[in-house]
Formats: sequence, C-alpha cells, structure tokens
Amino acid sequence: MTGPSGREGAARRAEELRALIARHRKLYYVDDAPEIADAEYDALERELLAIETEFPDLATEDSPTRRVGGEPAAAFETWRHRAPLLSLDNAYSEEELREWEDRLSKALDGARAGYVVEPKIDGLSISAIWRGGVLDRGVTRGDGRVGEDVTTNVRTIRSIPLRLADPIPYLEARGEVFLPRAAFEDLNRQREEAGEPPFANPRNAAAGSVRLLDPRVTASRRLDCIFYVAAVVEGREAPATHWEGLALLRGAGLRTNPRNRRCRDLEEVLRAIEELREERHALPYEIDGAVVKVDPLALQARAGGTSKFPRWAVAFKYPAEQATTRVRAIVVQVGRTGVLTPVAELDPVSLAGTTVSRATLHNEDEVRRKDVRVGDTVFLEKAGEVIPRVVSVVLPKRPQDAVPFAMPGSCPACGAAVAREEGEVASRCTGASCPSKRRETLLHFASRGGMDIQGLGEALVDQLLAGNLVRDVADLYALAPEPLAALARMGEKSAKNLLDEIEASKALPLHRVLFGLGIRQVGERAARDLAAAFESMDGIEAAPVERLQEVPEIGPKTAAAIRLFFDQPGNRALVRRLAEAGVNMRAEAAPAAGPPAESPFAGKTVVLTGTLPARSRGEAKEAIERLGGRVASSVSAKTDLVVAGEDAGSKLDRARLLGIRVIGPEEFEAALAKAGAKR
Repeated sequence: MTGPSGREGAARRAEELRALIARHRKLYYVDDAPEIADAEYDALERELLAIETEFPDLATEDSPTRRVGGEPAAAFETWRHRAPLLSLDNAYSEEELREWEDRLSKALDGARAGYVVEPKIDGLSISAIWRGGVLDRGVTRGDGRVGEDVTTNVRTIRSIPLRLADPIPYLEARGEVFLPRAAFEDLNRQREEAGEPPFANPRNAAAGSVRLLDPRVTASRRLDCIFYVAAVVEGREAPATHWEGLALLRGAGLRTNPRNRRCRDLEEVLRAIEELREERHALPYEIDGAVVKVDPLALQARAGGTSKFPRWAVAFKYPAEQATTRVRAIVVQVGRTGVLTPVAELDPVSLAGTTVSRATLHNEDEVRRKDVRVGDTVFLEKAGEVIPRVVSVVLPKRPQDAVPFAMPGSCPACGAAVAREEGEVASRCTGASCPSKRRETLLHFASRGGMDIQGLGEALVDQLLAGNLVRDVADLYALAPEPLAALARMGEKSAKNLLDEIEASKALPLHRVLFGLGIRQVGERAARDLAAAFESMDGIEAAPVERLQEVPEIGPKTAAAIRLFFDQPGNRALVRRLAEAGVNMRAEAAPAAGPPAESPFAGKTVVLTGTLPARSRGEAKEAIERLGGRVASSVSAKTDLVVAGEDAGSKLDRARLLGIRVIGPEEFEAALAKAGAKR
C-alpha cells in the first residue's frame, strides 16, 4: 500500500479490524460464545499489525497490537486508590457464616439483605481504570490504599479490554488476575526443565507475573482476569445493586464470572456455596472458597466496615484436601533441557476429584528436606489443586529397611555424568547427545547465536526426530534431499534451502560452534573469549581448568563446566563428527566460496540505536565488522551511517541534526543480505 489512496484504504481497514477484534474479544471472554477459531482471530491481529507497521501514524494507544509492552521498567511507581481496596474477613464453617450474618443484621438495624455468591479465585487483586472508554491505569492492591502502577503489564492480558465496548466516561473496576490451570502446569514444567524452582501455586505465579519488570515476559505467561465489582462509575447512572454493577461491567466488555449466583437469603447462599464446592475441581482456574456480598449498595454503605474489612462481605474458605498413600518408587526423569527431576510413584489415591499415582519431588534438596523414602506413607495434597505434591512423611509408618534417596551420578537416559553447580538446586545431564535433550539441543544449535540455520524451527525438528532422520546435531550435516523433501510442508525447494543453510553454517567461526554446543555457563560472550584465547576447538578441549580460568571473564564455575563437558567421551565424539562433516573449528570463519560480495559498510563508521527486530545488538555489530565497517557508540561528525530500530532515542535526533544518513531495520537487513552476511 503506497500513496494517499493506499493510506486512506489502510486507515479504513485498520478501523474495521479494530472493531472486529473488539467484537470477537467480547464474544470470547465476556459472552463465552466465540464465532471464529483462535487462528482466525490471530490472523486479524496480524493483519492489523502489518498495517500499523507500514503506517505507524495509524497505530492507536488502545490498539490490540499494543498488548506486549516495550522495554523493561526499572521500577514501579506507586498509585493511591481512589476508593480503598480492602481484603475480606474469613468464615470456615456454616456456623461462622451465620455468626457473620448476625453481626451484619445488627449493623443494618435488622434490615433484610439479598446476597451475591461468587467463586473466590485465588489470584492477585487489581484495580483497572478507563477514562473516556480507554484503559488508563492498572494498579495492584498494595496495602489497600496505595498500590503499584503495573499498567504496562495489565495491558498484556487479553481478557482486559484496552477500549470499552460502552465508553463510560470514568470506570474503575476491581478484578482478579489469575493463571489458568493449564497455563500454570505449562509454566511450571518449563521452569523445572530449565532448573528453576517451580511456583508453589497459581496465585504465586500470577502475582509474580504481574510484578515482572519486563512486560514481554508477563505477556508470555497467559494471564487471565475476571472482574468482580464496579468500584467507581462516573458520567453514567450508578447501579443500585452489586448485581446491576456486574451487568454494567459486562455491557462495557469486561469479563465477569458466569458462576456468580444471586441469593434471596442465607439458606440459598449455603446451597450456592455447596454447589460451587462440588464443581470447583472442574473449573479451569483455582478457587479456595466463595465470596458472599450484600447485594443492595445502599445496605453496603449502611453496614460500613472496620479498618481492615467491609462488614457487608465475607470469604467462605474451603478446607484444604489431603490424602495419605504409600511411595512405591522414586524414579528420576530427564527433562528437555537435561534437568533431572525425582518423581514419586504412589499407590493410586483419590484426591481433589482425581486419581493420583505420581507426584513430583522437584529436586534433590526437596527430597532430603522432607526425607521421602521408598516405602514411606506420605501426606499428599494438590498444590493449588493442580499439581500433586508430597507434604510430609508419616514417620511412625516408615519401614525399617527404608533408605535415603540419592540422586544418580550418571544420566538415566544416556549414561553421561550428572553435574550440579554450586548455588543451584538442579542436577543436569552433561551429555550433548542425550536422547531426552535432543529437541532442545537441536533448536539451540540452530539458533541465531549458534549456527543460525534458518528454517530449522520447532515443527521441522519434531519431524526430523519423529522420522529418525537425526539423533544429534552432527546428523544435520548428513541429511539427504529426498527424505527431507518428503516431510510435511517441505518439498524440494524448501529442502534445498535448508540444506544450503546447513552447508553455509560450516563456515562460521569457532565461537558460534562453541555456543551452539550448549555447554553450561558458556554464553555468546564466553564463547567469543574462549575462541579468541585458544583459536581452535582442539585447544579448548585439551585445556586444563587452570588454563581455562586464565581467560578473562571465565571463572571457576564456567571453567569447571567446560572441562566436565569435554571429559565426556560422547561429547568429544560429537565434536569430532562435526569436524569430519566440515564444520569450521577455528576462531576465524572459513573462507566463503567465490569472491565476497561488495560491502556497503566497508570503511564506514556506523552507530546502532534502538531495538532491531531481526537480531541482537551484538549480532548486528559482528555483521558490520565482518563486512569491513566499524561500530561506534556515539554519533559525531565522523559517523557515516546510523541504523535506527524501534525506540531509537537521542542518537537518532543527533544524526538528523548533523544530516547523517539514517536507515531502518528493513533496509539494514537488505544491505546485509545483499553483501551475503550470515547471522
């Protein structure tokens, strides 16, 4: 799309897309009646993003494409709540709930009140503010009067509309941000495979995600939100009851809980609480009870509250569910990243609505702390009613021959040595060809910082492994065109392109190979330092720990990890096979076939500013220097060219002031491609 007419058409289409996306968002999150598949919805957002990328001035602050924030924040500002965001008093039995109603009746001078019963989602309370129908602020509860401004993170939550369906002049709504069960399980699985401690429950995970300084990480966590009260309404007739307030929220496009119940008296309240208790395990999110609220807002105001709790509402808490069972065995699983996780195999037992026969023990320290042994009788509970966990051991029932658990010294999947670094809880397999790690090893090897084999993504790696076409990274260099072309969505042309990428990767310098091998503690910078110090893979492989530590930035932990890697016969054999396949094992890149392309950067001083979507700052610098250019840190009269990415700052302003040529990310990538630069 070019020219005025193209821009006018793009503007019209952008407005259509925003309206379509808003409509389908409401159908999905509020009405629970989606009309299109997720892929179709995503396609609408991608089309809008393409228009806003071509015409940046058409992007609006409330555009759905702004869901993922930009740069991480240094800290959160505080925000004073207009109306206090108080916590609730608790009741744990029918008797305590009746006592609460007696106190309420006294506060209301005997006036009869209807109630609303709502599921008590165990998440993080937030206050969201819309001005003129546009999301203006998202704030945590904090101490109830002052919270943290987490607006950038709140914007990443898809169930929170950036623009209201009904543009109320001012609306402040309170809601609960939570992590659905499926998202919580996925997140903890990823953390355990990465050697990170799992979250204890979805509430901790949600609270931690909302308070992350990097909104891009928050966006990846798949948070959700359900609103439970219209706290402040201006420019519109205020509702008379809490139930009417929930209807107002839904009309504005905010999601409320479809399991809310309106009750005439306490007997109906008790029935609603029991119904909710029976279905709690079938819900897609965790609840720990039910909230009971007085429905008429006038009676809420009359009841008032204490300094801590409102008198007109109470949280009815369900008791935690536990069971006892016997540990049949403790097995060790190897995750995709090589982390070893002990798992208790149990006598099957019914717990929280499901039959449980396995429970993660997380790591070696956790097993020792609880002293779980084969044959023990243990208390079991569902952490967050999602993941079964062993709470404690019933010591009087321990068999006399029960022995303490010990993590194996070699990997159960491949036999390579197991290492646990100081200060970490995770034990890891050190084998580069471990079958449990194959997928992640191949993806890391082909990544930008490694061998940059474009086209070798997750779907293709899965096909290669399923078809037994590769077992490790060295097998990539023996792939043949015919079986590759026969894979789904490949064909002869795609197969040839991939094989060309693999062939081109052979010429990359040693530090790329080192990083691609995935040696623990060896990142891109360490790989560069090692390659510069030893100049060959043979030199690094033969170096003792003391010699490795002489390299700047290589400390004892990194040196020990490198030495351990090369002490494994399987890892040394893998490196030899890569060398035999023609992969360069020296610090300088192997000569490329034919004469080099003419470089647009030769002899020029270049300054990089902003974020480049296709490569990191280090990768861009390396590419420019490889093509004969010099990268400077500041703009001056001697600067020849400025490459300006997203969020470019003062360097861009100075370049324009000095009349220096500026190019964007697309033009930069085109220049590199023309010169034959590899990432």
